[in-house]
Amino acid sequence: MREALAMRPSVSPTALLPAPRCSSRLPSLRHFIGLRWSAARLQARERADAVGGVAKGAPGCCLRLGLPASNIYQSRQRASVIRSEHTQNADFPKKYSKREKKPFPIPVLELRRRAKARMKAAQGKPKRPMPPPKNGMLVNRLIPVAYKVYNARILLINNLKRLMKVVPVKGCKYCSEIHVGSVGHPFRTCRGMLSDKRRGEHDWGSTIVEAIFLPVEAYHLEDRLGKRIPHDQRFAVPRIPALVELCIQAGVDLPEYPTKRRRKPIIKIGRKEFVDANEDDLPDPEPDDRFKQPLLQELQYDEVTAPSSPEEIAALAEETLEAWETVRDGALKLMKSYAVRVCGYCPEVHIGPTGHKARNCGAFKHQQRNGQHGWQAAVLDDLIPPRYVWHMPESGEELQRELSSFYGQAPAVVEICIQAGANVPEKYKATMRLDVGIPSSLREAEMVV
Repeated sequence: MREALAMRPSVSPTALLPAPRCSSRLPSLRHFIGLRWSAARLQARERADAVGGVAKGAPGCCLRLGLPASNIYQSRQRASVIRSEHTQNADFPKKYSKREKKPFPIPVLELRRRAKARMKAAQGKPKRPMPPPKNGMLVNRLIPVAYKVYNARILLINNLKRLMKVVPVKGCKYCSEIHVGSVGHPFRTCRGMLSDKRRGEHDWGSTIVEAIFLPVEAYHLEDRLGKRIPHDQRFAVPRIPALVELCIQAGVDLPEYPTKRRRKPIIKIGRKEFVDANEDDLPDPEPDDRFKQPLLQELQYDEVTAPSSPEEIAALAEETLEAWETVRDGALKLMKSYAVRVCGYCPEVHIGPTGHKARNCGAFKHQQRNGQHGWQAAVLDDLIPPRYVWHMPESGEELQRELSSFYGQAPAVVEICIQAGANVPEKYKATMRLDVGIPSSLREAEMVV
C-alpha cells in the first residue's frame, strides 16, 4: 500500500478542486493585488465588483487560482491608494547630484517604440519631404515668436536691474546661493570654500543680475546644418547667450552674428550628407521686413535708474513678470521645432541638431569619456534655469532655521516681482505654500502632525 502511494504522481490541491461555476470574465489576480489604482483600473474594478456580486451568490465559487472571491476583494481594498488633488504644498524641484546623470525627457524605451511605430507606418508609402527647419529653411510662423522672445529677454534684464535698486537681493560670497531680502536666510547650505569652518553658514553680500537670470552660453553657428565644431576650434568660435542663439536660428537677424539663410531646401545624398540646392536661378534677395521688429538694447549699469514711486514699482514688477512668462513660453515654442541639446553630466547647452565635439566636460568621471559631452534632448529649465529661492512670508518675519519645512520657494525673478508688488501667478502657488500656517515657536512646530 505504501509503495502504491509512493508511486502516485503528486497533484496540487488546486487541481483537485472542481471547475469554477462563476463567470470567467473576471481579470486575473495579478491585475489587482498591490497596484496603485488609475482611472482605467478603477473602471475595471467597478466592472469586477458587478460580476463579483453574482459570483458571491454561488457557494464555493472561485477564481482561476482556486481562491474565494471575497478574499480577493479584501486584498484589492487594502491595495487602493487615496491621493489628494490639492494644488498647494507641491514638492520643490529635485536637485540632482553631480554624480548622477540627468534623466532623459522621454525614456529611451519610449523613443524606440515611437521609432518602430514610425517605420511601420512608413512602409509601402512614398517618402515625404523633410519639413522646416530640418531642410534648412526657416519656420515662418515662428519668426515673430523669435523676435518677441529676444525683446522680452532684453526687457527682462533691464527691468531686473531697475528692481534691484529697490528690492534687496543678497548673494553668498563663497557659493552661488542667493536670497531675496534685506537679510540672508539662516539655513546652512553653503558648500563653497571654507564652508566647514563656517559650518555651512553663508557669508552674504551684494549680487548682480547675472546671478538671478543665469547667462547660459552656447556656441554661435554660422550654418545650423554645417559640420560639428571640432575640439581644436573651440576657442575660435564665439560663444553667446544660448537664448540669443536660439532666436538667431529661428529668424532674428543680428549684424554682429551672421548666419546662413537658405532659400531652397537642401538635397539629401546620404543618411548624414546633403548638398545645398542651386539658387542661381533665383533673383537677388530683397530685404523682407514682413516679420522683422525693432530690437531693444540692453542698458548698462550706469544708465539704470530706480523707480521713484510705489505705483511705478508695482507697474514695473508686473511688466517684469509678464516678460519672464513671455521668455519661457516663447522659448518652449521654439524648442519644439529647433533642436536644443544639453550634456547629461554638466550644464553645457548646444543649439542645433547635434552637439559639438569640444572635449570640455569636467563633470563626474569625465576622464572615462575623455572630456566628451553626453548629449541628450534639453528641457526648458536647461535653457532658462528658474533659480528657486526661499519665499518670504507676507508677515515680513525673518526665516528661522528650525521651520524650513513650512516655507515655500519660487523662482528668483518671480520672488523679486512679488516683493515689489506684483500679483502671485497661479502656476507658482503650488511651491510657495501660501496657505501653510507658520508656527510661532519651535514647540508649536513639534506639535504639527
